[in-house]
Amino acid sequence: MNNLQIAHFINSIDESTGGPARSVTHLISAMLDNSCHKIELFCGESKDPIINNFEKTTGSLHFLKHNRLGGLLEFRKKLNLSNPDLLHGHGLWQMPVHQMAKMARKNKIPYIITPRGMLEPWSLEQKIFKKKIALSLFQNKDLKNADCIHATATLEAENIRNLGYVNPIAVIPNGIDLKAFPNFKKSQTVVKKILFLSRIHQKKGIENLIEAWSQITTSVKEDWSIAIVGNGEEKYIEELQNLLIEKGLSEQIFIKGPMYGEDKLKEYQDADLFVLPTYSENFGIVIAEALACNTPVITTKGTPWEELETTQSGWWIDIGIEPLKAALEEALQTPPETLQQMGENGRKLVEEKYSIEAVAKQMLELYEWILEKGERPEFVNLI
Repeated sequence: MNNLQIAHFINSIDESTGGPARSVTHLISAMLDNSCHKIELFCGESKDPIINNFEKTTGSLHFLKHNRLGGLLEFRKKLNLSNPDLLHGHGLWQMPVHQMAKMARKNKIPYIITPRGMLEPWSLEQKIFKKKIALSLFQNKDLKNADCIHATATLEAENIRNLGYVNPIAVIPNGIDLKAFPNFKKSQTVVKKILFLSRIHQKKGIENLIEAWSQITTSVKEDWSIAIVGNGEEKYIEELQNLLIEKGLSEQIFIKGPMYGEDKLKEYQDADLFVLPTYSENFGIVIAEALACNTPVITTKGTPWEELETTQSGWWIDIGIEPLKAALEEALQTPPETLQQMGENGRKLVEEKYSIEAVAKQMLELYEWILEKGERPEFVNLI
């Protein structure tokens, strides 16, 4: 097949925006490394972008100013210069992906939308009035006319189908650049650490973690502490700090700022257990990153990580305080050598299924199927 020209759109790739920005930039970098296609990324200007450009010369990154409605200024002029074969937008409810979809329809260019969890039931219930307006004005039309919707897990695909969308849906997970997470054997320590590393937001179930921890017998948790690492709104972080003081846990649970690069890697490597008690995640890239660092994981059925149970690399639990308390108590009393084996199982899972190279290969297959209408990849679901 001839080399393609692909354009991606996302509102921002700032470090503060979390998983989607990392997933998109890592995916594009891997596709550039594994093909000769030309790939562009259009996004808003950023104070602290994850990357400033792609290493391969076939990739280009455009930081554009936002207009008053949140759209990207001058994107049409830049996009017209490249004459793209296919457009791929990431996220919903924000104007850049709507701009992309509108232009695609006008110019008869195929396009893909990756909702990035924004069609999950929990997400749809937040700011529901504004989302209903957006759906009626433009979002529903953009989704219905997409040549394909990309979901990162089977559960997300099922939730999209339940909303009535009949487009082809491709289920391709987010990928992990294993070069950034070298295989690491943990050392045994007397004082042990549980790590929460994600955006500090009500969605993540941090209050449930604090409450569950407060109910665990002191003798069970005496050699353990919890580090909460991430960024979030100052008011919410202050509320959490006050809750820790109220519960008498400020010497056991520590809230830190966000960490990146080597500092973030060290947090994963130093942790004996990773916990994400979230209400909803379409994928949960931090779970894959923790597993890549040989760290067993506790997370909820608000994530698509049933494989934690089937591969014996963690706990996949119901949402809520009681299930979390039970899982924590079991994990804290699990022998260190068993936790180590669970961590090794998790690393193996990521190597076999979630490497960024494997994910990039699938995404390129999807692009070629959409443009050539050739053989349908097995991960594409048709009604």
